[in-house]
Amino acid sequence: MTLPLFPLNTVLFPGCLLDLQIFEARYLDMIGRCMKQGEGFGVVCILEGEQVGKAPPLIASVGCEALIRDFEQQDNGLLGIRVEGVRRFRVEQTEVRKDQLLTAEVHWLPELADTPLQEDDDDLLALLVALGEHPMVKALGMPRDVDGRQALANQLGYLLPFMEQDKVDLLAMDSPQARLQAIQTLLERMQGELFA
Repeated sequence: MTLPLFPLNTVLFPGCLLDLQIFEARYLDMIGRCMKQGEGFGVVCILEGEQVGKAPPLIASVGCEALIRDFEQQDNGLLGIRVEGVRRFRVEQTEVRKDQLLTAEVHWLPELADTPLQEDDDDLLALLVALGEHPMVKALGMPRDVDGRQALANQLGYLLPFMEQDKVDLLAMDSPQARLQAIQTLLERMQGELFA
């Protein structure tokens, strides 16, 4: 499967929403094609380099397919779109097209069956509820009710201020249980750094 890529300084997770402003011709064309064909594009995290420029940036090997859920012409004249993360993928090989759009052969990653929330997830669930009160998170309009560990892990991985590489590592994990454990470890590390 060939997927057009949108390299960003962020990591998108399945079930999470992201607002983008589109101004470069290559991405305006890509968005137009995606909307006409009802298809998505890949959001991949930039590990090194710049989003804008001639040379393609060094990107993460794992990304998330994004589907366009809403769009509007903004006051500044740019196209604003809201996308939702859908499926995770591994980047097999990339190619830069003539219009400088980066595309990739991708392999879809399996999603393990979701499992219900457990009692020991209560602290992480309370943290997600608290994050949901932040004005920037509210503005995204992400679903407030989380019914399984997959959604809890994805939303926390997306919203918490972890380093990009840590988020890429979380996205690469197939198991929601492993992702939640890794989030707990990252939170403990952050807490240790705050009080060191």
